Amino acid sequence: MPSYSAPVDDTLFLLNDVMGYERLSNLRGFGDATPDVVEAILREGAKLAEEVMFPVNQSGDQEGCVRNDDGTVTVPKGFKEAYDTFCEGGWGTLSADPEYGGQGLPHALTAMFNEYASSANMALAMYPGLTAGAVAALQVHATDEIKQKYLPNMISGKWTGTMNLTEPHCGTDLGMIRTKAVPQADGSYKISGTKIFISAGEHGMAENIVHLVLARIEGAPEGVKGISLFVVPRNEIHEDGSVGERNGVSCGSIEHKMGINGNATCVMNYDDATGWLVGTENKGLRAMFVMMNEARLGVAVQGLAQSEIAYQNAVEYAKDRIQGRALTGPKSPDKAADPIIVHPDVRRTLMQIRSFNEAARALIIWTALHGDISHRSEDEGERQFSDDMMGLMTPVLKGVLTDIGFANAVNAQQMYGGHGYIKEWGMDQYVRDARIAMIYEGANGVQALDLVGRKLPANGGRAVMAFFKEVGDFLKDNKENEGLAPFTGPLKKGLDDLQQATMWFMQNAMAKPDNAGAGSNEYMHLFGLVALGYMWAKIAKVAQEQVSAGANGKEDWLQNKLTFGRYYMERTMPETSAHLARIQTGADTMMAVNAEAF
Repeated sequence: MPSYSAPVDDTLFLLNDVMGYERLSNLRGFGDATPDVVEAILREGAKLAEEVMFPVNQSGDQEGCVRNDDGTVTVPKGFKEAYDTFCEGGWGTLSADPEYGGQGLPHALTAMFNEYASSANMALAMYPGLTAGAVAALQVHATDEIKQKYLPNMISGKWTGTMNLTEPHCGTDLGMIRTKAVPQADGSYKISGTKIFISAGEHGMAENIVHLVLARIEGAPEGVKGISLFVVPRNEIHEDGSVGERNGVSCGSIEHKMGINGNATCVMNYDDATGWLVGTENKGLRAMFVMMNEARLGVAVQGLAQSEIAYQNAVEYAKDRIQGRALTGPKSPDKAADPIIVHPDVRRTLMQIRSFNEAARALIIWTALHGDISHRSEDEGERQFSDDMMGLMTPVLKGVLTDIGFANAVNAQQMYGGHGYIKEWGMDQYVRDARIAMIYEGANGVQALDLVGRKLPANGGRAVMAFFKEVGDFLKDNKENEGLAPFTGPLKKGLDDLQQATMWFMQNAMAKPDNAGAGSNEYMHLFGLVALGYMWAKIAKVAQEQVSAGANGKEDWLQNKLTFGRYYMERTMPETSAHLARIQTGADTMMAVNAEAF
């Protein structure tokens, strides 16, 4: 049977020591979230993940969700009780606006807790995760009336939320949406159409479900310029706020999926359902992007989360499973064989995963803190820089962390040999659950195109140049630090490769856009390697300083971090050169073959 232990100490080290959390104490909400309060919250969150959510993860995957004859959906046993415990503990309120019942704490705190929740039970964690995204969209674009009507119950978890974009005939190309909205005399709209792949679209865990639906008002322009966003509750809401009869919303079926079986992924039918406009007519995509960006960061966390739990179980198996002898002679002469963790290739696999996990966790925290700064700082320059970093890193985090997270889950499964292919060991679930993260909320190929086509040239390249400067300044400040050379040397080479790739796009992609498309995935991963390498350099600097200062009883723990960091720099960072070489080949060969020849 699998197990899980939330990496709280690693999180706190990154937040407090590496990122310097206390320097942000002047920001709104941070004063209440002192380091001791944050630690208490994360340790309680770890207990919730380990003791409440994790125990129903494997059983929830095996049971799945069931659509009943009346159109309702039954979730796996234990899910509702776990969700109720989540809500009773106020976990959905952590970072929400106090005006609507939230605690107003930093969003970074929620991101850190979400890793634990997603590792413990990704399918269950998606229900409140999607609600948080819907709350964000309504808070930015909805009227005060809609906010007062929906947000308190959504933040508390009494109601949940969804996003409805995809239709049977269109996925990423939202300009092809056919769901229609007909204006009514009372200011509402009648929504009709079918949406597919709607996570948490129907279930019995909450009193109501609030759907955010993209639709086209009659007579609106074609394409994305004619899309509006609507809030459509599953059940009508009376003037006193109580829940009434069913709206014209129903679950037509449940998708039978590869993974996340505990989450009800539904085909949703809208038959003259009553909805209300969110934001401005024909500007719905802009409003929905608030939710999509929130969701993409959440999906990046899912990539790390599945990598982490798969790693933890692979390590335990590698320490326990005996097979063969170490190449340098028996390590357990009293046993018939040595544990497989003595073998270099087993260690390579485990170190590859661990060195990613620690840097990815740091990058998520770094980015999430920039998100808080962008919304809470009173300094315009700080807000702009942090907003630029958020925008730049969102596609990198979503694409790179989920691609590598899936690969790591597969490699962790490989540690088990044939047992990894047997369901009772639980490793197959992490592989299957991790796979969807590469697809939903914008497939990773789309993330790469977004990075190259939109984020790089935005504001004259301001964001990417700011990132280059930050990393460059770190290298310059630590140029004379010989102890840090194993980190700064590879990081400088990676940064040079990334800058060359960026310049190549500037010189070769404007006149020939296919060059950008052909190199976009390579560029996204090149960027990710450098960003993760930058995190390792920051971690190593602090770890070395603390070891030199006496380590306060943590010397072995810190030295292990330095070893995993050196592994990343020695074995992973050199891949930047391969990505650069592929980018510079351009698109000619890729586009030379006629479609019929494939």
